[in-house]
Amino acid sequence: MSRIVLATIGSLGDLHPMLALALELKRRGHRATVASTAYYREKVVGLGLDFHALRPDWDPTDQELIAQCADLKSGPEVLFRRLILPHLRATYDDLVAAAAEADLMIVGELVYAAPLVAEKLGLRWASVILSPTSFFSAHDPSLLVNIPSVYRLRKAGWMVNRAILEFGKLVSRHWWKPVRQLRCELGLRVQCDPIFKDKFSPELVLALFARSLAQAQPDWPKQTLQPGFVYFDRGGTEDYPELEDFLARDHAPIVFTLGSTAVHNPGNFYEASVAAALKLGRRAVLLGAKREALVGEVLTLPYVPYSKIFPHAATIVHQGGSGTTGQALRSGRPQLIVPYGWDQPDNGARLERLGVGLCLARSAYSAESATAVLSRLLTEPNFAARARGIATQVESEEALMLACDAVEAI
Repeated sequence: MSRIVLATIGSLGDLHPMLALALELKRRGHRATVASTAYYREKVVGLGLDFHALRPDWDPTDQELIAQCADLKSGPEVLFRRLILPHLRATYDDLVAAAAEADLMIVGELVYAAPLVAEKLGLRWASVILSPTSFFSAHDPSLLVNIPSVYRLRKAGWMVNRAILEFGKLVSRHWWKPVRQLRCELGLRVQCDPIFKDKFSPELVLALFARSLAQAQPDWPKQTLQPGFVYFDRGGTEDYPELEDFLARDHAPIVFTLGSTAVHNPGNFYEASVAAALKLGRRAVLLGAKREALVGEVLTLPYVPYSKIFPHAATIVHQGGSGTTGQALRSGRPQLIVPYGWDQPDNGARLERLGVGLCLARSAYSAESATAVLSRLLTEPNFAARARGIATQVESEEALMLACDAVEAI
């Protein structure tokens, strides 16, 4: 039996893959401890897993904070410089305490204290990457949320895109002063590159997204394994009898969701969505909207496991987060992506190139624009056919088994 700490900071989209890994590792006989935001304690402990709180102690439902982080241009800097890095020492102290007797750490991308903890304790670790944009590949350039204009150069060649990334390193170098300071205090090497290099474990990098979304590239770390998406998705439709009744009637509904974070700063998303569904003469399921539960042909629910609702959808409208994207891909349904920030614009662009859906900018999302795009997704058969084909590929990836095998191997 090994003692394994799985550390992550972020939304449920960051937590759920760690829960999937933790539960499978526990099933294999290991002791798995999840270290994350205190807000998630009850959820984790309820699964029979050990939990250790990890600062910053933030509220993932804080509407004002989410609005700041979701700003397409300033969001990344807000996250790093106001939420994560001011608490770097606290995160380090909490993670040292959680990992003091561990044999291995598995670490999410935003836990910037993890490489320091591993170096200080001499601890082996694996890093988890949930979306292609986090690799910052010059060979497969991503749509970077804070500088979207350079995406037009993605076909200019890897040397041009490498130069763009090097410029990005220079202009963001001052963000990482707190990391260099803490390294100096701890007697560790001071030179660091937290976002472009140090977040990748030298022993194992797990790329937990499907190869259909992005293929491995020459400039990914050589120690990268790409098993595919791993899913944590508990519960069934029997817990939501009104949903079972709704799905049993008439034609398939359009499902609208904003994941676990953007849902707390939705703007006009749900109002425009209902109007679009009505214009199309379609029923709708709204997940997470603060509305009356059932009004005519529109059903509103606070939560339903995506695996229980997405396969029953005519099409899925979502924000493009990594977890939601994985669930939508394996459902085999066409998608409309309305990105709110982070990796979502890039995920949306990739899904569009893949032929399984279409993108619509959040600023352009309205009843009229959504109606026009949804009409294409519902009537042009190539989207549904392509979505079914990709779903077959995604379902064939034994990602959880492969990921845990790799963890046990180190």
